[in-house]
Amino acid sequence: MNEISETISEASIETGNETGTPAECALRARGVNPFRVLTVLDRAAELERAGRKIVHMGAGEPDFATCAPIREAAKRALDAGITQYTQAPGIPELRDALVGHYRQRHGLELPRERILITLGASGGLAILSHLLLRAGAGVLLTDPSYPCYRNLARLAGAEPQLMPVGVEENFLPSIELLEKHRRDHTAGLWLASPGNPTGAVISRPHLRAISDWADANGAHLLLDETYHGLHFTDDMPSILELNPRAFVVNSFSKYFGMTGWRLGWIVVPEEQVEAANILAQNLFISPSSFAQHAALAAFTPAAREIFEQRRAAFRQRRDYVAAELTALGMLLPREIQGAFYAYANISAFSRDSEAFCRELLEDHGVAITPGTDFGEINGNEYVRMAFTTGMDDLRLGVERLRRALA
Repeated sequence: MNEISETISEASIETGNETGTPAECALRARGVNPFRVLTVLDRAAELERAGRKIVHMGAGEPDFATCAPIREAAKRALDAGITQYTQAPGIPELRDALVGHYRQRHGLELPRERILITLGASGGLAILSHLLLRAGAGVLLTDPSYPCYRNLARLAGAEPQLMPVGVEENFLPSIELLEKHRRDHTAGLWLASPGNPTGAVISRPHLRAISDWADANGAHLLLDETYHGLHFTDDMPSILELNPRAFVVNSFSKYFGMTGWRLGWIVVPEEQVEAANILAQNLFISPSSFAQHAALAAFTPAAREIFEQRRAAFRQRRDYVAAELTALGMLLPREIQGAFYAYANISAFSRDSEAFCRELLEDHGVAITPGTDFGEINGNEYVRMAFTTGMDDLRLGVERLRRALA
């Protein structure tokens, strides 16, 4: 066995991952749910090709094109012939830019080695699921939450331990709820702030209490901070400010507006750096070379000014959508604190969110996402509406929704 293989084997033993038989792996794959939002998008595209005007409020993708400084940096990288593989954890320049980002935004001094560039947040979550989960372990997740969490847990042979949270508690888990759902085989807790689909932000005191609880119960803590920057609160802490041993996943897709470039990053504790690098090598070889060089421009003052202008636009859209949906009789959180979603309870009109969304798209030309994409417990009573389209289309979508409900 060569040196790399030995290291991989040792990393697998240390993290407790088991490959399982082919039959077991097939069962895990069948336990992965489809992304219903993609089904909505596919059908919306069919209707558009047939000549229909569709209002898109389904996809979690900013409608703004990637900003000019990033596009220009990509052109320069391509013109310079930067098209080869890079190091598996990413180019040093981009990792150093993120070191500066954490210093400026959060007052942290992170060693470059702890930051790995990944293929979007999804690639980062894939690495972390292999790093942190083993067959038979449990991982605490809120219901609703981003569907990849529970799907990746199942692929690793772990058990998603779903904690139902609702609009009344701003979709956030209390310490009492964590205690209620913790089991002897619970290995970790995965949360997001701001959350998808809810937009909920975990306040600094609550985040500290959650971190203390995880430490006291021997559970690893993973925070998805993909929507950092797209927050509407005065304080947006990173979990690393409170717990340097926590795991973080983030993305260039949302605040930085680089969805199609497929870049993200993870931050891992120092003792997990080697194993994370080995997983990155084997799962993805390396992130896109020219995309990484383009992302360097995301940290320039010119790009930052554009990002903040776009955040102001999302705030305006949020205010409009929240007021209109509430007036229509849907139940929303008191305040949408981040991201660009309204997660609305539609139980006054329907308790079948998939049928509700299907009828709204087919009969009224508005694409939204059923809550069953995000929750297995009460998802049939919720829909996610993304305010990722311009104000004119948002007004049209609300008017069509009003007619549909009438």
